[in-house]
Amino acid sequence: MEQMGGISGLVYSSLPVAVFIPVNLLSTLNVALYSALGVAAAIMLWRVVRRENLTPAISGFIGVGISALIAHLLGEARGFYLYGIVLNLVWGLAFTISILVRRPLAGVMWTFVKGMSQDWRHDRRALRAYDIATAVWAVSFLVRGSVQSWLYVTNQATLLGIVKMMGWGITALATLVTIWAVRRAGHTDPKPQDEDETTQTQPTAG
Repeated sequence: MEQMGGISGLVYSSLPVAVFIPVNLLSTLNVALYSALGVAAAIMLWRVVRRENLTPAISGFIGVGISALIAHLLGEARGFYLYGIVLNLVWGLAFTISILVRRPLAGVMWTFVKGMSQDWRHDRRALRAYDIATAVWAVSFLVRGSVQSWLYVTNQATLLGIVKMMGWGITALATLVTIWAVRRAGHTDPKPQDEDETTQTQPTAG
């Protein structure tokens, strides 16, 4: 959740789309694209002022920029969502494959970020927990990608935007399942890697 900017980060990620939809209906596509970019830039500036984590704001701005460029090149409002659709399908496929090769991405990514060993893959309990979390992420990505693909093909741009905004709720649910998996695997408070070595090499009195 911290990497995504917390709950506020999930909400902020929906604001550019929330602005794009009505502006596109009331004005031109270019005005809507510039409005979405302006909101994304404002969110980034707001996080700078508040000295918050900039990573989600920067990645969000880049994502909006790419989406706006695609929509501009295609000349269609639905093009604004094409980048997100492709990302959802790619991530869904990647998470699914990771389960099949016994390297569930939920566990791999968590332990990598925490600087932990990948030995947990030999722990049946931890592997099962991360399999479940990874499966939830895979389903969430694939469902969103599939539904949005159908709306894209049928050219329902407004409904596509509404569905996209609702995606943060699914992301929050998948995050909660991941938190459960981390606790189930016993990886909530990892010990420093050299702690055991320090203890063993400490000189004893006498």
